[in-house]
Amino acid sequence: KEGPAASAADPLVLRAPLKVMGVARLVLGMLGALGPSAPHRIAGSSVLGLGRALSTSALAANGRPSLRAMSAAQSNGECKRQKTTMTATAEAAKPVAKYRKDYAPPPYWIRTVDLDFALGADQTLVRASLALERREGAAPGDDLVLDGEDLALESVAVDGEPLQDGDYELGDRTLTIRGSALKASCTLTTTARTKPRANTQLSGLYYSGSMLCTQCEAEGFRRITYFLDRPDVMATFKVRMAGPKADFPVLLSNGNRAAEGADEARDGPGTHYAVWEDPFPKPCYLFALVAGSLDKVTDSFTTMSGRTVELNMYAMPRDVDALDHAMGALKRSFKWDEEAYGREYDLDLFNVVAVPDFNMGAMENKGLNVFNTACVLARPWSATDADYERVEGVVAHEYFHNWTGNRVTCRDWFQLTLKEGLTVFRDQCFSADMTSEAVKRVGDVRMLRSRQFPEDASPLAHPIRPESYVAMDNFYTATVYEKGAEVIGMYRALLGPEGFRKGMDLYFERHDGQAVTCDDFRAAMADANGADLAQFEEWYKQPGTPTVVAETSHDLDAGVFRLTLTQKPGSTAPKGAPPLHIPVAVGLLSRATGKELAPTKVLELREASQTFDFPGIREAVVPSVLRGFSAPVHLDLPQPDEDLAFLMAHDTDPFNRWEASQKLMTRVMLELAKDGSGPEQGSPAALPEVVLGAFKATLTEEGGDMSLQALALGLPDFDTLSSAVDVVYPQALCNAIGATKLALARAMEADLQKVYDRCCTKPGEPYKTDPASVGRRRLRDTCLSYLAALDTPAARKRCTAQILAAQCITDALAAFTAIASTSGDDRLEASSRFFEAVEADPLALDKWYRARASADVPRALDEVKALMELPSFELTNPNRVRSVLGAFTMLNHRHFHAADGSGYAFAADSIMALDPINSQIAARLARAFSAWRRLEPKQAELMKKELERIRDHKGISRNTYEIATTSLAEPDAA
Repeated sequence: KEGPAASAADPLVLRAPLKVMGVARLVLGMLGALGPSAPHRIAGSSVLGLGRALSTSALAANGRPSLRAMSAAQSNGECKRQKTTMTATAEAAKPVAKYRKDYAPPPYWIRTVDLDFALGADQTLVRASLALERREGAAPGDDLVLDGEDLALESVAVDGEPLQDGDYELGDRTLTIRGSALKASCTLTTTARTKPRANTQLSGLYYSGSMLCTQCEAEGFRRITYFLDRPDVMATFKVRMAGPKADFPVLLSNGNRAAEGADEARDGPGTHYAVWEDPFPKPCYLFALVAGSLDKVTDSFTTMSGRTVELNMYAMPRDVDALDHAMGALKRSFKWDEEAYGREYDLDLFNVVAVPDFNMGAMENKGLNVFNTACVLARPWSATDADYERVEGVVAHEYFHNWTGNRVTCRDWFQLTLKEGLTVFRDQCFSADMTSEAVKRVGDVRMLRSRQFPEDASPLAHPIRPESYVAMDNFYTATVYEKGAEVIGMYRALLGPEGFRKGMDLYFERHDGQAVTCDDFRAAMADANGADLAQFEEWYKQPGTPTVVAETSHDLDAGVFRLTLTQKPGSTAPKGAPPLHIPVAVGLLSRATGKELAPTKVLELREASQTFDFPGIREAVVPSVLRGFSAPVHLDLPQPDEDLAFLMAHDTDPFNRWEASQKLMTRVMLELAKDGSGPEQGSPAALPEVVLGAFKATLTEEGGDMSLQALALGLPDFDTLSSAVDVVYPQALCNAIGATKLALARAMEADLQKVYDRCCTKPGEPYKTDPASVGRRRLRDTCLSYLAALDTPAARKRCTAQILAAQCITDALAAFTAIASTSGDDRLEASSRFFEAVEADPLALDKWYRARASADVPRALDEVKALMELPSFELTNPNRVRSVLGAFTMLNHRHFHAADGSGYAFAADSIMALDPINSQIAARLARAFSAWRRLEPKQAELMKKELERIRDHKGISRNTYEIATTSLAEPDAA
């Protein structure tokens, strides 16, 4: 939709100071989220701060070169990094893959680790003493090859005797100790220096905000000291750290604190130290250290055996007030794991630290969890309802790793889903118990279909247990996590809740303190239940999303309903892939009354095709198949629109009620976008009466779960729709989504207004995060989104009124998002006020950036480029990068897939500029290009060209190189 004057819409053409009621409002476009400010600030804030932020003079003062210039300079070896003193080391040779089949234990085990840190932000000295023990069966002369990156080695000794030059060899990424210098049991001591402040990769030891912190999974410990950086090497750790007390008043590591004090004679004037000991053997990826100026909130938990555990959550002083929700979630997680799995916490202390610069969501380091601030901080004015739920889920996930990941860990990184898929499943069950089981299940499947299904259909498809990798960081994927969780859920579907618990108990009993494999987990499940799960291993071996084709017949005279299920391998599965063991949950509903005639039964599909009989069914029925989404498959079941509408109204399985609504809408939108045809942008679709009737029935229903109701009213997103077709026409798909939404809004305007008014927050009503309050807001905001699609003065006024009356960020963000895609000045004024309100809160400002970058507005790409010129945008902060570049590539489908390829070129430039700063984040952004083969030919060629440019960029990291080369590989060679 066109806004006011074109010149005003382009931040890049501004040459004069911004005026409050003119350009400033326009360049703000779509909005993100409010900071921790009072509601009156929304109504009364000015836009002068924004004028300063986006003025030409401010951009010039910032002096940032364009992304294309940065990537070209990097390619020529000339680029100096923005806001950092360190340049990443270019890969000297083509990266080499590792293979699961080549696993071999190391020649030496490391039994104990003694670390001594002399801390400094610019330089830290690390002395590591490793107690080595030759592995039984290893030859006495075998060399010991330790991993190490970006370290300055100062000394090497064995049993206190310095090694001579011939006793060791220092490589670019290794330190090799000759077998002749080692004994069957000995202590190897190394001293090395690292530069935390210069470490923008955020792997190993680095500086963030006002603190030193670590991230060692998967292979970050090698950036701290020389070590066997692999998960099957488990040792007990003792850590001494010392540093300036003024800079690092808080000193934390794993386990329990053994000592603290000051020894200035040893450590220097103004220093202090702390000693930490972790009695439980762990792999080095679970090591953690945090040192900085932090405040905390403290609580305690009494375990089921009566022990008292001290709980501390640390953050920068400005953020401590946002930790209470996470603390409550932690205590609920302790309790739930005791009740659901009989697992008790094993240390006297549990610490959590919030870190502003973090590549992942959080990390489960033993006794010292480190969290991205976005996944632990929660205030009503900077965290939405969804954020509150996410914080609770992530806190639970990291705590649950204490048993599924820490006490029992992975033998090698190919087994990553053993800990991650299992722990995702556990946190999903926890969140379902804390909120709504049906809503949680719908949310999980929506994520699976929008993220994992497309991945499984792309050149990046891999089994949940990969067979090879170049950079392990690239395999923290939706497949390993979300599909891995679905595989765990299938164990429970097949064995039942009691059988699954028996299997878990046996798994812990057998393998506590060990590094094990996915096969060990499957064996525990089978042995505990006397079940044959040999065929189930195929889920660990096959990539791709299989399809289950369902055919029905009904002999009313004989009273037999017959269901034939046929399975087809996923499109990326190997040729001749054997059948999978698939649990398919089925129920039958009376077509006349809607009552359940056959309750849920789990059918075990083991063969390519099987037929299942339901006797005693002597009236017409409507089958409800794949209830609860019992397996991660595509279901091909011919169903007329009338049957889907029937299931929307009567299915006793809440997931399949939602599923029926999605199938109905998917069918309509895919037909509209078929072969690239369809309505013009901004035009409504002609919808069948059955669709309108089903939507109206869902909208006007009262007394049910409002969150589930809101989800049923929502339309399938771009990624879900694109995964359901062989060839994707991006512009046609975007138009079809918009046309369907506009048609529903026009047909249901009166009902949408009525439901919206019924769900509105009463003046002065306090903010609550209970399921009923959250559901009411979700239903209200869903109605508002449809009404805003009308783009009428009344709809815009309604959005503005909700913004001004907002009681929390959820209220404000939903209204901002709704008004942002409308025309006229209303959205601009709201946007200006919004920026002013969030400027001081990094997490809230991330929301503003994210919504701006994902806005479907004219000249969106120019606005995204302007966002990256703002002083508050930094390529060194992963959250900010995800909020802009991640949002543009993953959410702004119309403009990322621009017909001229400009969106692809911009994204490629951004990835190449980011890669030497943070290769992990760059590689994740590069995944957006993996869908190129499924695009219509013209778009596919444009995307492929940019992917080749990334692959061929001089000095590209192994992380990003692997994504590019795998995406470009021919299908048979992938």
